[in-house]
Amino acid sequence: MTKVVIVNEHGKTLAALIGPTGAEHRRLANKVMTDALAMAGVKFQDLSHVIATGYGRINVPFADRQITELTCHAKGVASLFPAVRTAIDIGGQDAKGLKIRDGNLVDFTMNDRCAAGTGRFLDVLVGTLGLKIEELGDVSLKSTEKLQVSNICTVFAQMEIMAWLSQGTALPDIVAGLHDAIAKRVVNMVKKLKIEPDVVFTGGVAKNVGVVKALEDYMGLKVYVPEEPLLTGALGAALAGRELALKAIAEGKPVHEKELRLKEATFFEVEGS
Repeated sequence: MTKVVIVNEHGKTLAALIGPTGAEHRRLANKVMTDALAMAGVKFQDLSHVIATGYGRINVPFADRQITELTCHAKGVASLFPAVRTAIDIGGQDAKGLKIRDGNLVDFTMNDRCAAGTGRFLDVLVGTLGLKIEELGDVSLKSTEKLQVSNICTVFAQMEIMAWLSQGTALPDIVAGLHDAIAKRVVNMVKKLKIEPDVVFTGGVAKNVGVVKALEDYMGLKVYVPEEPLLTGALGAALAGRELALKAIAEGKPVHEKELRLKEATFFEVEGS
């Protein structure tokens, strides 16, 4: 997904939008940005800084700066939960743990390139289960005896699920077992950082109440989830831009990173391409 957050000089969110990501990254980044500007009721040239983050940050040609997603996630999470010490982010592509102190990233860990422990793991398996991705959480909460997934590998887990289904195993128990497997894999990874409360869970998988419960059960800690767990990285990027603008004002320097005419031209060139 492509996310945009626009904040004003006081840090108040003026617009927050989530749009698709496809092959035409530049065009889609421009489309989501245009929609966010309309939502906020501001013009592109009113923006002091545009910060790009995430895997697709190199495909945002109208951005002033690029900042790593880890830094932006930490800043965004801390703005919502000031007491956060550990953040867990599980998205479609990866899972990561962040160690945060006073709103700043101090350490992190990430999973390998395997789909296990990510949203993609669940995306692949929902078809085998005959469910929709948004149904998994509620279904798993009905479990009375969650199964132990013997292999977290997506391919072998799929075979295991098919065997359980053929045996008439209760669907909630299967789903709860998958959630538990994800939670154990991710928590074991984040333990390298020494997990401390408050723990905040972000990313698309944080919308799955079954995974939230599995994480809480495995860690023995309360897990906090933002109202919109997909937007923490974009929020952190927006707040980073605000900090740069305020710093420029304090130092008596121009607020804008680039000449507006150049920035505008780049933006509309992408829009029309």
